[in-house]
Amino acid sequence: MTKKLIAFDLDGTLAPSKAPLPDRMGELLGQLLNKFEVCVISGGKYELFQRQLLGHLSASKEQLEKLHLMPTSGTRYYSFKDGRWQQIYAEDIPDNQKAKIIDALNRGLDKSGWRPKKVWGEIIEDRDSQITLSVLGQEAPLEAKEAWDSDGSKKLKLREIVAPLIPEFEVRAAGTTSIDVTKPGIDKAYGMKKLMERTGYKKEEILFLGDKLVEGGNDYPVKVMGIDSVEVSHWEDTERAIKEILLKT
Repeated sequence: MTKKLIAFDLDGTLAPSKAPLPDRMGELLGQLLNKFEVCVISGGKYELFQRQLLGHLSASKEQLEKLHLMPTSGTRYYSFKDGRWQQIYAEDIPDNQKAKIIDALNRGLDKSGWRPKKVWGEIIEDRDSQITLSVLGQEAPLEAKEAWDSDGSKKLKLREIVAPLIPEFEVRAAGTTSIDVTKPGIDKAYGMKKLMERTGYKKEEILFLGDKLVEGGNDYPVKVMGIDSVEVSHWEDTERAIKEILLKT
């Protein structure tokens, strides 16, 4: 079946971790929006989407109306309507449960033995609908993060330590050094189902690209729900994939 919507993770897929969208990627997304609807679903909060994605994307009003934004792993959804971005829903975590999640993340980090001596910014960030642990801090440079977990194994192991401490929540390996926690049943698959309800598209009409499609990764639920998925390692892989898509349409 012909694809009508192309969905992407952000960090490590469309751009380097916490870095601006590369100029070449911004141009390609503009071309893609001429032919498809596009969704970006990632663990970052909406403000990061603004700085990392929207601030580096040249798109007309008509193109933006075909762009769907799903920050914090799909726990929030924004649509461009009447000339501005509007929040459609937010699956926020109740305040009385946030303390338990933060405690579990701290205990998991200590149990792993990987609590760093040097950090850049907050280690644990409350994103309202998601609590995120970034081992080296939210503002850590990319080279430090890649050096800490070059093959992604530490992040997955940390997720295995934390998940049993809070079984009533979803715990997923996310960005280069991060673990995301959301309400039960609220993950990227939930976000994609909500998107399908809004657009009317079937799973067969969607293609997803992400860099955390392994079991335990925050892209994995999208693959499990049956959406055709392509795993990438860096944004350059995604650049090549988009070029192939555009050549075929």
